[in-house]
Amino acid sequence: MTYDALILQLIEFLGTFAFAISGIRHAAAKHFDWFGGYVCGIAVAIGGGTIRDVMLGTIPFWMTNPFYIICTAVALVFVIVFARHLERLHNTWFVFDTLGLALFNIAGIQKSLVFGFPYWVAIIMGCITGAAGGVIRDVLLNNEPVIFHKEIYAMAAVLGGITYWILSILGIPVEVTVMSSFVVTCLMRFLAVRYHLSLPILKNE
Repeated sequence: MTYDALILQLIEFLGTFAFAISGIRHAAAKHFDWFGGYVCGIAVAIGGGTIRDVMLGTIPFWMTNPFYIICTAVALVFVIVFARHLERLHNTWFVFDTLGLALFNIAGIQKSLVFGFPYWVAIIMGCITGAAGGVIRDVLLNNEPVIFHKEIYAMAAVLGGITYWILSILGIPVEVTVMSSFVVTCLMRFLAVRYHLSLPILKNE
C-alpha cells in the first residue's frame, strides 16, 4: 500500500467513526431503538461515499472492507455506554459532525484525483462525500436536510476543497495540503455556527 493510499484509508476510517456518532445522536433525539440508531449511523457514515463511488464508476468502499460496518457498530456501543456522559455535552455532537464533514471531504477529493478526475470534479465529489450522508439521515428522520436551511455546511466543504486545489497547484506537500483543507473546513463550519452565518435565502416575491 502506497503512502497516499494509507493516508486516504486512515481519513475514511476516522470520518466513518465521527459521522456514525453524529447519525446515532440524531436518531437518539428521535427516540429510535438501537437498530434504528445503527441504520442512521451507517447512512451518514457510508451514504456520501457510496454516492461518490457510484459516480466515479467504482465499487463502493464499504463493500470491499467490513471495517466501516464494524466501525459504525463500535460507534453505537460507544454512544450507548457513555450516553449519560455525552448527553450533557451537546457541543460534542457538533464537533463530531464537523470532523466527519472535513475528513470525508478530503477523502472524496483524494479518491477522485486518484481516479484521474480534474480538481473541479474532485471538489464536487468531496462535497458529496461529506454532505450527502447527512441528507440521507435527515430524510430517514423526516427532517428538512440541514444543508438547505441552516448555517453554512456544504459550502464549508467546498471552501476546504478549493484550499486543497490551490495548495496543490503551489506544490505544497500533501500532508500540509490535507491539514490545511481540514482546518479551513472545520474553521468555516465553527465560525458559521458561532456567528450564525448563512447564505442568502431565496424569496418568493
